[in-house]
Amino acid sequence: MDTKLLDILACPICKGPLVHSRDTRELICRADRLAYPIRDDVPVMLEEEARQLSSDDPLLAR
Repeated sequence: MDTKLLDILACPICKGPLVHSRDTRELICRADRLAYPIRDDVPVMLEEEARQLSSDDPLLAR
């Protein structure tokens, strides 16, 4: 994923920063506990496509 793109992307819900998880190919919003998928190098920034993370999910600790 392009680092310049990561710098300008924000969570569509809270407008907060996103963290790139290379292992799961997702963008993580820690504030909303959501993981947005990256498909074919394109982030899917739709709330209905995001998966909810549990409060003890290791992706939130990184």
